[in-house]
Amino acid sequence: MVRREAIADIIRCIDDEIVVCNIGFPSRELYDIKDRERNFYMIGSMGLASSIGLGLALAKPNEDIVVIDGDGSLLMNMGSLATVFANNPKNLTWIVIDNGAYGSTGNQDTYAQVLDLVEVAKGIGFKNSYNFKDIDLKEIIKSDDASFIVYDTEAGNSEAPIIDLDPVAIKNRFMNSI
Repeated sequence: MVRREAIADIIRCIDDEIVVCNIGFPSRELYDIKDRERNFYMIGSMGLASSIGLGLALAKPNEDIVVIDGDGSLLMNMGSLATVFANNPKNLTWIVIDNGAYGSTGNQDTYAQVLDLVEVAKGIGFKNSYNFKDIDLKEIIKSDDASFIVYDTEAGNSEAPIIDLDPVAIKNRFMNSI
């Protein structure tokens, strides 16, 4: 499986949930697969999708929030694992696509290649920490605890087009939708 296939699999489980997507190619691929006003496409803030998702989960406790992140971004902001766990927003599902590479900057290796991110999250305390193969994602999104899911994929980028919305338009469209 490649990242684009993982994103397509994830988006099939999305109805009205708010989605925050990691920078670069993941956002481009999500935009190409299924653009929605309730998708927030990150522009230039590597490592912060989880922090934005947490803020939304706390501000919108009656909305389900799904974060689509990458292993490189998680590694850039490891403190967010502890912060999300400590706040345990029941409405947050954090999905990390682990392709072992910084996909948007040239597929350089990440240290996730030698880490089991599911076990790292469990070690912090996430009781809902799973490999995507072991779960029904739609059910997990509706669970009553913060959840951490890892999709293991191969490295590589698709031919997804550039998002043809400027960052202000993305922000305004998203804010109006929520």
